[in-house]
Amino acid sequence: MSTLSDTLGDLAAALRERPDDILLEVAAGGELLVARLRAGLAVLLLGLPLLNHLAGGPMRETLAGLAGVVLVLVLSHVWLRLAGSERRRSWLPAVSSAFDVSVVSLVLVLLAFINPVAALNSTVVWSCYLLAIFATALRHDLRVTLMAGALALLQSALIWLAVVATADGPLVSAAYGEVSTGTQLQRIVLLIAVTIVTTLIVFRTQRLTRISGTDGLTGLPNRTYLNTRLPHLVARARARGETLSLALIDLDNFRHINAELGHLAGDRALRHAVRVLRQELAREEPMIRAGGEEFVLLLRLPVGAAWERLEALRRKLESEPFVPERGAEPRKLTISVGLANCPQDANDLSGLMKRADLRLRLAKRAGRNRVVARDEG
Repeated sequence: MSTLSDTLGDLAAALRERPDDILLEVAAGGELLVARLRAGLAVLLLGLPLLNHLAGGPMRETLAGLAGVVLVLVLSHVWLRLAGSERRRSWLPAVSSAFDVSVVSLVLVLLAFINPVAALNSTVVWSCYLLAIFATALRHDLRVTLMAGALALLQSALIWLAVVATADGPLVSAAYGEVSTGTQLQRIVLLIAVTIVTTLIVFRTQRLTRISGTDGLTGLPNRTYLNTRLPHLVARARARGETLSLALIDLDNFRHINAELGHLAGDRALRHAVRVLRQELAREEPMIRAGGEEFVLLLRLPVGAAWERLEALRRKLESEPFVPERGAEPRKLTISVGLANCPQDANDLSGLMKRADLRLRLAKRAGRNRVVARDEG
């Protein structure tokens, strides 16, 4: 069972890590969900100024609330378009989260000019800080959650101090009661607590996402990533008129290693092959374990350049033998590769996999340890 210190240590490590492709994909979907939710809530929140007016609230407070909601409604469609576009914008979650928090602060500032007590004691408007922080959980990014919580804490505290510093007399209102230091401190504590809880929810979600999308033996993305992420990459390349090459890689004679040396040595051989290959790959060249000793590699290269890239990888692995254990004779590992190109061979993941698999079979029939990028004949 992990202790609190272990959890905090893991959390600190997660903050230092750069999000992987799986988390980035989940975060992009979460940002789109938040954008849709924001647009829907903006329409719903239009009813709050109306209810305030019907309940006999001051017209200026109603107008301040209406101004904030209209601003959210207009800009929410901007965020929705940005989140829904195919281009991934790394800055969008942080900026849109800052927008959500700052709109709440803007409404409170407008209320401060009308009724300073309302700016500090308005439960409905202030509670929107909590909504903004909770919404960051859908973005699956620890940094964004902590940033939103810190920004809400800073802005609400500044509003409180500014109102108190500029007040001409006691901050008391028949509608909102008396402004007390205790209540304001309680709100600050509540913001901190909500930020901590939301951060832990995001942290747990990230860990579960990594577990479900990562192969436990090699640390590579697994078939979940293959079936969810790669179709989007292929569709995006097709829409933009870009070229992609998909390689189906098979470790030659792997069953012989398992039979002769045992499955533990086979696992070490797999990890060795993955380590050697990944050292030569860039971050934007995802390698996926499709199952067993078979891997998928996606390259943003035309077929000729991709063939040269795979040839270099094949020679690199061949030049670094696998040592089963200390003192044992090194075993040379080789790969056979089938290569397919989009749009030359197919326009979707299924078509690319079928063509790459056909060429992988050709590579094996031709003697293994080679890259095949064309059909026979």
